[in-house]
Amino acid sequence: MTRLACKGALITGAARGIGRAFAETYISEGARVVIADIDLDRAQATASEIGAVAVQMDVSDVASIDNGVAAAAEELGRIDILINNAAIFTAAPIVEITEANYTRCFDINVRGTLFTLQAVARRMIADGKGGKIINMASQAGRRGESLVAVYCATKAAIISLTQSAGLNLIEHGINVNAIAPGVVDGEHWDGVDAFFAKYEGKAPGQKKREVGAAVPFGRMGRAEDLTGMAVFLASAEADYIVSQCYNVDGGQWMS
Repeated sequence: MTRLACKGALITGAARGIGRAFAETYISEGARVVIADIDLDRAQATASEIGAVAVQMDVSDVASIDNGVAAAAEELGRIDILINNAAIFTAAPIVEITEANYTRCFDINVRGTLFTLQAVARRMIADGKGGKIINMASQAGRRGESLVAVYCATKAAIISLTQSAGLNLIEHGINVNAIAPGVVDGEHWDGVDAFFAKYEGKAPGQKKREVGAAVPFGRMGRAEDLTGMAVFLASAEADYIVSQCYNVDGGQWMS
């Protein structure tokens, strides 16, 4: 029996990587899925491959969020599930952080999550059927990291936002929770590795090998390691779970 049968799900930043893995798994669990991404061409290609529908959404632009959510709701009939997955990574020593870099990271990671959550919650409230909202946090939101101040701050904000939104929206039958991955392999790690190569003087690929070896489980995470939690939090099995942030990180953080 599929756990998400007849549910409509919107997943942001889902043209590739973790978001795509969520979309594929949700479809296998019976959900109808709309993937939202700033890269519409890639989103459409992914949607065609996995049996989803694509819409364009720039989560740093509230008008684009509203348009994307409206398009998703029209396609699905009703949005039952939202995964706020769209995000970017950045790194720099404190004395080299720029205002532009700070603003872009917060606009996408925090502002985008908040206003996508808000737009979907308004529709869920109007529909009167409740829903499930899952925000993507990170182990980086649990602690500071020397070169990752801005990104860590955005993910700490996501954990806090999840707590507040969960308490506020549960009165409408909307469960808001979060997933905090650890280090997850994928093409995005080329960019992450490049930051550390620049600031720590490491050879390309060295940081990736080091962080993988440091995971208690014995390897970096993979996108598919996160999908079980994403299905669980979207299912009826999680109806009594409110404002929580679950670590799925191979043992890197305990809380």
